[in-house]
Amino acid sequence: MVLPTVYRGAASSSSPYDHSKKRWNKLVPILVALVVVAEIVFLGRLDMAKNAAMMRTWTAGFNSPVDAEKGIDGLGVIEESVHEIRGWSCEEWLEREDSVTCTRDFKRDPIWVNGGEQDWKSCSVGCTFANDRLSNRKPDAAFGLHGEPETASVLRSMESSHYYSENNLDHARRKGYNVVMTTSLSSDVPVGYFSWAEYDIMAPVQPKTEKSPAAAFISNCGARNFRLEALELLEKMNIQIDSYGGCHRNHDGRVDKVKALKRYKFSLAFENSNEEDYVTEKFFQSLVAGTIPVVVGAPNIQDFAPAPGSILHIKEVDDVPSVAKNITYLASNPVAFNNSLRWKYEGPSDSFKALVDMAAVHSSCRLCIHLATQIREKKERSNPNFQKRPCNCTRSGVTVHHLFVRERGRFEMESIFLSSSSLTLQALESAVLAKFKSLNHVPIWKGDRPSVIKGGDDLKIYRIYPLGMTQRQALYTFSFKGDGDLQYYIESNPCAKLEVIFV
Repeated sequence: MVLPTVYRGAASSSSPYDHSKKRWNKLVPILVALVVVAEIVFLGRLDMAKNAAMMRTWTAGFNSPVDAEKGIDGLGVIEESVHEIRGWSCEEWLEREDSVTCTRDFKRDPIWVNGGEQDWKSCSVGCTFANDRLSNRKPDAAFGLHGEPETASVLRSMESSHYYSENNLDHARRKGYNVVMTTSLSSDVPVGYFSWAEYDIMAPVQPKTEKSPAAAFISNCGARNFRLEALELLEKMNIQIDSYGGCHRNHDGRVDKVKALKRYKFSLAFENSNEEDYVTEKFFQSLVAGTIPVVVGAPNIQDFAPAPGSILHIKEVDDVPSVAKNITYLASNPVAFNNSLRWKYEGPSDSFKALVDMAAVHSSCRLCIHLATQIREKKERSNPNFQKRPCNCTRSGVTVHHLFVRERGRFEMESIFLSSSSLTLQALESAVLAKFKSLNHVPIWKGDRPSVIKGGDDLKIYRIYPLGMTQRQALYTFSFKGDGDLQYYIESNPCAKLEVIFV
């Protein structure tokens, strides 16, 4: 029997099997490298925007010029494929990537203001007013000037700066106050005289039974404006005035002011100084009483009017004759007089509601919101992750921008999204309304307004403006000047934060 020949030694290395094995051994490192690269792409880079530069380096050796033109790196095709694998939308991805948690929990570690009184029902941010030390840390703010750099100095006053010069904003800043709370709508936290709880301005109009058309309650006879001169000139022009105050008194002043005013057609709401936004109880009591206020005072008093044509304003002494003529006409013309009080039946204007609704949140709570917002903004700016947030996401050539919005008087922000194909004011309003409707949001003023002007369940936007603006800017001086202006703002301010006023 002949046995088959067995080849050994060098001859065996030339077998087909061994050639295949040798080729496989050469391919293994390459395949391993490709697997590693694939895992890095798949597992290591869901947030491409944070490591776009790294991905450009990795892909440079593998992508053709055509692939690069298609946007493989950054937020282009690779990001899109990750979304598709994970099943995320741009909105879901941005919601996760753009979240920066403040290192301070204001519920467990509330804003602490040293001094003052805590007399509000609730606040949207943790907020405590106390004169005693709460912990080893220093208070976030304290009333008055002090030398603690970590504690904000707060000035709070409702007096006119014509009598108290430190209430002037520029003067207060120069003295070292970090937070100013005055009647000025340009202050950090405005404190006005109006509140829905105190002034029932929608109270019914009573019959005007007094023979004299106007009443006055003026006690400070040394006021630093022309109010006494105006009163005297009105009387010289045959406007009969029943005066209950200490100045030019001709009636017993021991009466309930509002009850007395209800019997008159006109009320002389003469302030003791002519200062912007300085509007006191004299004006709001006139509205409650159902009179037409005749105003000497704030040069911008028309901003506080409940409706056009509802007040008479004596800007300067030379205006007295024309105002006297209007008083005479309205007093003798019931139709015209009632037309000036139509707001009592139809409700005040949206601009009036937007202004006075601010008081639905107690000024002390608004101070805490202001301080907490500043603290959060400072911590975000110092957080490296904050600067690396993508703030937008591109899929199929469409970029989605991530924005944040909150209602005035609230602290927490809500996410909204706008597509690059519809960066319009209408789209912004629609996105804001859709977001708050989805949250079953109840406007913050809903519980305070009189029932006749609370409105229905629909939300109505009065103004949307960048977070951080003063109320004067938000209500009167700022507006997006068209879709192009909004687009520029969003593209120039990644993850922009906005505030909305509902009416």
